Amino acid sequence: DLVNRVVSYLIPAIRSTGGTFSSIKRLGAGSYYERVKISEPNEFDIMLLMPVSRLQLDECDDTGAYYYLTFKRNPKEKYLLKFVDEEGKLSAFQILQSLREIIKQEVKKIQNMEVSVKRKKVGSPAITLQIKHPPGDISVDIILTLEVQQSWPPSTADGLRVEQWLGTKVRLKCRNESIYLVAKQNKKEKVLKGNTWRLSFSHIEKDILKNHGSSKTCCESDGPKCCRKACLKLLKYLLEKLKQDHTKELEKICSYHVKTAFFNSCVKWPNDRDWHWEDLDYCFQRYVGYFLDCLKTAQLPHFFIPKYNLLGQEDKVSSHFLLRKINYELNNGFPIFQE
Repeated sequence: DLVNRVVSYLIPAIRSTGGTFSSIKRLGAGSYYERVKISEPNEFDIMLLMPVSRLQLDECDDTGAYYYLTFKRNPKEKYLLKFVDEEGKLSAFQILQSLREIIKQEVKKIQNMEVSVKRKKVGSPAITLQIKHPPGDISVDIILTLEVQQSWPPSTADGLRVEQWLGTKVRLKCRNESIYLVAKQNKKEKVLKGNTWRLSFSHIEKDILKNHGSSKTCCESDGPKCCRKACLKLLKYLLEKLKQDHTKELEKICSYHVKTAFFNSCVKWPNDRDWHWEDLDYCFQRYVGYFLDCLKTAQLPHFFIPKYNLLGQEDKVSSHFLLRKINYELNNGFPIFQE
C-alpha cells in the first residue's frame, strides 16, 4: 500500500516535467510481483518504461547482453538527443542522473510519509527510495527501462528454449515482445563512461512464472498443483539465509543466479509430471543438484542469451564457497531451514 502510494504520486509528477519522461509507464518487476517473494515484503522493484521507437544496438563485449545505443537518422524522440555523448552514444548515466534529480525534488513533497532517495550505488541501474516504516524500512528500486519496439538482437537467437516445456507458440509470442534495456554499467570496460545498456527480460520472466506449466491448467484453482515455484522459493530462501551469514564471501552471487538455474531446470525437466507437488522433496534436491553442477563448473548460461555465462572466472571464489555451503546443507538435511 505504501509503495503504491509513493509510486502513484511519483509517476504523474515525473511525467508533468515534460519532454524526456512524459511518456513513462510503470511495470512491477522482481520477486514480489512474480509471487516468489520470500520473508518480509520490504524490497520492491518498479520498472519505469520509456517507449523508444527504434535504436541501433551495438554489442560492446562478447556476452551479448551489453550494448551501446545510437539513434538512427531523425529519431522521433528528439528530446533524448541531449543525452547523446560526444561519441554519439545514448548516455545511460546522464538519463539516470536527470531522472534522479527529478525524483529527489518530488519525494520531498510527499505528505504523511517519510521518503528519501538513497545514495547512488556505482554502476547500479536503480534509483533506490527508502520509505520509513517502523520497525523496519521499505526499499524501492526504481529502474529506468527503455522499451524498444524492434526484433531481439542475434545474441538471443538460441535462448528461451521452451518448446518442449511451454510450446513453440509461447516462444514465438515472447520473442515478439519489445526489447527492454536497463542503464547498467558494463564492468568489463577499461574506461567507465556510463554509456552501456543491458538487455532485461523481466517482463518475459514474470509471464513465464505466472504461466509455468506445460499443461495450461497447471496450478489453477481446479487444476493439478506442481512444485516448481515452491522449489524456486526454497532455493532463494536458502541463498538469502547464507548471504546473511556470509555477506562478503557471497557478494558475487544473487537471486538471479538461482532464478536462471530454475528456468534452465524447467527446460531440462519440461513436463508437469516431473514436478508433482507430492514430490517436492525429490524435485528440490534435483534442482539443487543442477545448481551445484553450475557452481562446480562455473558455468551458468543466461536463459535468454546462452553464450553469456553468469558465473565467470571472477566469481569462482564465491561459487566454490556457495558450493561447499549448499553441499553441507544437502548432506545434513538442510539444518538452515530448521533455524
